[in-house]
Amino acid sequence: MHKIELECECCEQVEVHQDLLKIVNESLPDENELYDLAELFKVFGDSTRIRILYVLFESEVCVCDLASALNMTQSAISHQLRILKQNKLVKSRRDGKSIFYSLADDHVKTIIAQGREHITED
Repeated sequence: MHKIELECECCEQVEVHQDLLKIVNESLPDENELYDLAELFKVFGDSTRIRILYVLFESEVCVCDLASALNMTQSAISHQLRILKQNKLVKSRRDGKSIFYSLADDHVKTIIAQGREHITED
């Protein structure tokens, strides 16, 4: 059996920098806020939801339009829209028998744009 050694970039000597630790502890959000933030980023972890958001960058659309644009079933689109709406990333409005979806606000575009910029930088 081969022993696998994992590289660890660790300090050679344990030394806690109390002044830095104090600054970190004062600025760190509480656990509930960190949990909510992690949950929000999980929503962006699905390529179908990202595709839906990209369509909504361009226009307010109904489920039928989204299903056609993304070559998916209305049921599958509705499921993803429900998740996006629960996480306040999209909003909806009724117009007669149709429900139209749009981005909840400009923050959604900013989050995606910054993520895209990050993955494409050298």
